Amino acid sequence: MRSCLLYTQGLMPYKTAWEWQRSLVDARKQNSDLDDVLILLEHFPVYTLGQGSDLGFLKFDPNQSNHELHCIERGGEVTYHCPGQIVGYPILNLNHYQKDLHWYLRQLEEVIIRVLAVYGLVGTRIPGLTGVWVNDRKFAAIGIKVSRWITMHGFALNVCPDLSGFDRIVPCGIADKAVGSLEQFVLGITVDEVKREIAIAFSDVFEVLLEPS
Repeated sequence: MRSCLLYTQGLMPYKTAWEWQRSLVDARKQNSDLDDVLILLEHFPVYTLGQGSDLGFLKFDPNQSNHELHCIERGGEVTYHCPGQIVGYPILNLNHYQKDLHWYLRQLEEVIIRVLAVYGLVGTRIPGLTGVWVNDRKFAAIGIKVSRWITMHGFALNVCPDLSGFDRIVPCGIADKAVGSLEQFVLGITVDEVKREIAIAFSDVFEVLLEPS
């Protein structure tokens, strides 16, 4: 079974995590024998735009706003991160798994679906879209970047965030579906307990041995 280092962090500025991911990817391009990594953390409020994102999905003028905004190299449209949302950054060398991006995206969705099932919720996929929904509300967004088959960026699962930040965008460019969170169904749920469930599901889905770091 392949080893994967698990880093469980608290709140971290977006740029700090972004630079960390890049350094981990660069190291693995130099040495493909390095262990894979899974980072689980939260971000201070921030908006991110994927490659080729449509600025029309912003409901504020980025030139006249103090909202933190970053244009990044992942796929997908605009999304929002904030405390109470778990962001997962897997740094995996897909040469050791499957060199198939669709497979990888479905695996990330499966991790979230298994976590939701722990709390009695049925997570679903919507054909043609990436992410996980519960009762037509999007609970998890996914956006990745893969370079030389090494992954970065990843998924964001809404546990107990202030969802009002999503009101300033068209989340993931999908105008006809709302955003939801675990807290709406499971009162008193905490980020820390869901991080543990994500780690368990990730280990099972990707068949890796997570080693806390």
